[in-house]
Amino acid sequence: MAKSNLQFPDGFLWGGATAANQLEGAYDKDGKGLNLADVLPGGKVRTQIMKDHGFAFEIDADKYRYPNHEGIDFYHRYKEDIALFAEMGFKAYRMSIAWSRIFPRGDEQEPNEAGLAFYDRVFDELHKHGIEPVVTISHYEMPLHLIKEYGGWRSREVIGFFENYATTLFKRYKDKVKYWMTFNEINGAVFHPIMGLGFSPKDEESKLQESFQGLHHQFVASSLAVKAGHEIIPGSQIGCMLIYAPVYSYDCNPDNIFHALREEQVFNYICGDVHVRGEYPVFAKRFFKENHIKLDIREGDLDVIKEHTVDYIGFSYYMSRTEKKIKDESDFIEGNILNGAKNPFLKASDWGWEIDPVGLRISLNQLYDRYRVPLFVVENGLGAYDKVEEDGSIQDDYRIDYLREHIREIGEAVEDGVDVMGYTAWGCIDLVSMSTGQMSKRYGFIYVDKHDDGTGTLERKKKKSFDWYQQVISTNGSEL
Repeated sequence: MAKSNLQFPDGFLWGGATAANQLEGAYDKDGKGLNLADVLPGGKVRTQIMKDHGFAFEIDADKYRYPNHEGIDFYHRYKEDIALFAEMGFKAYRMSIAWSRIFPRGDEQEPNEAGLAFYDRVFDELHKHGIEPVVTISHYEMPLHLIKEYGGWRSREVIGFFENYATTLFKRYKDKVKYWMTFNEINGAVFHPIMGLGFSPKDEESKLQESFQGLHHQFVASSLAVKAGHEIIPGSQIGCMLIYAPVYSYDCNPDNIFHALREEQVFNYICGDVHVRGEYPVFAKRFFKENHIKLDIREGDLDVIKEHTVDYIGFSYYMSRTEKKIKDESDFIEGNILNGAKNPFLKASDWGWEIDPVGLRISLNQLYDRYRVPLFVVENGLGAYDKVEEDGSIQDDYRIDYLREHIREIGEAVEDGVDVMGYTAWGCIDLVSMSTGQMSKRYGFIYVDKHDDGTGTLERKKKKSFDWYQQVISTNGSEL
């Protein structure tokens, strides 16, 4: 550990982050319905499914494995896992609720009591250890019935179903949860609508039209949730959640600089502006026109969006993105999920994700300059291969180095004057990767004995990074 000479705010929300579909398991227990993640197979085929068109949303157990079905069995082991989070000193735990545990089909009027009761137990366990829950209402786990019968977020009817779902959560957990976020990485739908919007585009030509119409429905639904949350839980903090990647120009060619600017506007700011400023940005009009996007905006939609804006921005940060106007195959780096060009100044992870700690400081400054609302880094972490040594230890110094440098840049951003609420490291316990469905892509401070072929005891084991993060939290970031 080294002195950082950085001052993090009092009450800074240190902790970790997960998603229900990636760790709970128990995919068909206690009345839970099937959701999107339950039909996504593990392995490289999952990445291809997200890129291709016309996915059928069916389980083919003879052909594929479905690692989300068991996850790491948090559903039955949550007490053990939360105790480990508490041992690290977590102040907050960012988690999600599985929509289909509460409404198995998604369109029912009355919720599933067994699902509600499970999250009561989780929240009670967190509070027993002094950990604040930070809850994402929808995190890549849309009920399968809404996908197959309604076409996912293409359908305006889903707005009402989501409003009923969110309102049910607020009423049930009003005394247990203060911090909420509506949709996980909402702007990621521009790249992968299958995850965020619950549909697979018919073809490339229709992708943008369908995606932005689906996003508009989510904007309205999110604003209605903010309205309900503020009414039901006075003093609650309800945020949006973005995947954020600052966009660099490949060089100083003005054409590339403007191309990078436009990419950043469309990807990073359309969703942020609607959620925080309560309106579509001025550049969206031209972007929609040039891409033949015609939104069906109903009477009252824009009023709801304007009147019920979020209290803070939660965001994930994994990488920056480098853009040039005209790219060829040699420009791309395998693994960069946002399709940027290779940045010659950056190294990459085992999965080809470029590592750019300074980009996090840039992101925080950009977001705060634009929006002037509190910011919450709710996902950041390193997916890597971990080796269990003969003595049983996991020496993940590479993870410590990655997290140390990113946390250092958050501290620098705080010194810059940015209002940062907290930091919850992604995958604080090993879980199923969203993008590849693998267990071997590990993020956690806690190792879980579960492997890509489905074998393993599910035993939990502390990595070297566990003790390191414990010290970071106990010193409020003054020792890194």
